[in-house]
Amino acid sequence: MQANNKVGPDGSAPPPPSYTAGTQPAYGQPGAQQGAYGVPITGQPGVPGVPGGNQAPVVWMPKPSVPGCPPGLEYLTEIDQILVKQQIDMLELFTGWEQQNKYRLMNSMGQQVYYAKEESGACERQCCQANRSFTMHITDNAGMEVVRLQREFRCVRDSCWFACMDCCAHVIAIEAPVGVTVGYVKQKCSPCPPRFGILDADQNEVLSIEGPCCMIPCTDIEFKVISAKDGSEVGKVTKQWAGMMKEMFTQADNFGISFPMDLDVKMKATMLGACFLIDFMYFEQRPTTTATIEPDDVIRELVRT
Repeated sequence: MQANNKVGPDGSAPPPPSYTAGTQPAYGQPGAQQGAYGVPITGQPGVPGVPGGNQAPVVWMPKPSVPGCPPGLEYLTEIDQILVKQQIDMLELFTGWEQQNKYRLMNSMGQQVYYAKEESGACERQCCQANRSFTMHITDNAGMEVVRLQREFRCVRDSCWFACMDCCAHVIAIEAPVGVTVGYVKQKCSPCPPRFGILDADQNEVLSIEGPCCMIPCTDIEFKVISAKDGSEVGKVTKQWAGMMKEMFTQADNFGISFPMDLDVKMKATMLGACFLIDFMYFEQRPTTTATIEPDDVIRELVRT
C-alpha cells in the first residue's frame, strides 16, 4: 500500500521537518511513536517481563482518506480480513489473577490497524470470569477511540437454550464513532449449533453467524457468516489454533475475521463485536496452572509461538 505524505490526520499539511514525533496518549495503548501522517509507524514494545523477548517492530497501517466515512473506520474500507491477536499477560499467566484483555488487530499484510483494551471491574473478572460485563475500547494509530463495544453481564454462558429469553441472551452493542450505536450482536435460541444475529442500529438482522456443532480442540474452529437476505456464506470468524503451550497455559486467543470488501463499514465494525463475544463465550477459559512447569521454559515457548 502506498504511503500518503501530502495531508495530515485532520486534512492539514504535514508537520515541518523540524517537528519531533512524540508518544501518543492512546487509551491503554503501548507506546508507539507517531511519524509523519501516512507513513507506517513502527515501535519496539517487546514483551513485558520476558528476558530478551523483543518482538519485531510494530508496523501500522497508513490511514486512507475516505470522505464521508465515520472517523476511524476509514481503515475498514480497504480490508476484507482482520487478524485479532490477544496479548499474553505474564501476571495472569503465573498468578491466575484475571487481567483486562488486550488485543492487536492487524490486516492481512501484518500491519496493525487497531488496538483494543478491555475495561471491567476487578471483582467481576475474578468471580464472574467470562460471563462478566465489559467495555472494549478500540483505538486507531493516533490513539483515538474509534469503536466501543458494550457487553452486559449474563448468568449463563454455556447453553444456547437460555437465549430463548431476552434477559439471558448474550448481547454486545457496537458504537462507531463512540456515542453512536451502529449495530448489535445477539445470541439466538439454538440448541445446536450456536447461532448469533448481526443486527443494524434498528435491530434488523443483516447477517447471521453459525458455529460448529462440535468444537474440536487442536484445530481451527470456524463460525460461518451468512447473509440474512439470501442465505449465502459471505465470511467467517475463525478461532485459530495457537499451539499447545499457548492454548494450555494462557487465555491469549487468535481470531481471523473475513468479510466482503464492499460490506458497509458499520457492519464490519459490528463483526468485530461478534468476534469478541464469541471469544468470551467459548474460549475465555482459565489457563492450566504452571506451578509444576519451569517458568523459563514456558516463557521461551510462548515467545517462540
